[in-house]
Amino acid sequence: MNAIELRALSASYGPYRALDSVSLAVPDGAVVGLVGPNGAGKSTVARVCAGLVAPSSGRLLVGGEDVTGARPWRVARAGVASLPEGRGVFARLTVAENLELSFARWLGPSAVPDAIARTYERFPMLAERRRQRAGTLSGGQQRLLSLAKVLGDAPRVVVADELSLGLAPAAVDDIYAQLAVLHAEGTALLVIEQQTDRVLALADRAVVLDRGTVAFDGVPAGASPVLARILGVTAG
Repeated sequence: MNAIELRALSASYGPYRALDSVSLAVPDGAVVGLVGPNGAGKSTVARVCAGLVAPSSGRLLVGGEDVTGARPWRVARAGVASLPEGRGVFARLTVAENLELSFARWLGPSAVPDAIARTYERFPMLAERRRQRAGTLSGGQQRLLSLAKVLGDAPRVVVADELSLGLAPAAVDDIYAQLAVLHAEGTALLVIEQQTDRVLALADRAVVLDRGTVAFDGVPAGASPVLARILGVTAG
């Protein structure tokens, strides 16, 4: 069973076609790294998977369920936890308030205390800073909080878009350590990343996008030569 799958999916922003008949799948418990040059359509894939962009054609399936064009809440309820590019926190709210708001929205108020307890056990740093405003956390700490916000109910698949963007190497190490734990626990991951070496070291399979189409889909070792060739053509 695939945790999430795009079948011949296209998506556009007005007259601009960002994705052109893209097919890719993330099997249950697997890690797929999605790489490619800027403008290749990677973030559009993340937005489609979150229900933020409706495809113009093709299908989006989560655990075999067709959620094509569904609202973001329904996609989330199907088991997709989306981590968009950027920090993804409410800066003026405390760490605890960020978690409470997120868990109440997706899980319901009655599930909040247990979800928060599990989160503090998993992320001791957040427990220590529970009363601190999220906007005063470091960039890496904010990314860990954004990750924690979507893990309250053991999602089927996490779609992570550029988690390392703008972070110091040590903070990126922390983020990828948490992704490795998720993988070990059986959560499927679709990791979209500019730091190719990072994601390919974690991934079971790699997909290279170029100009809205799939240029490669296979073992991670095969992705780097394809990406280098694409970047070389672009630079020339």
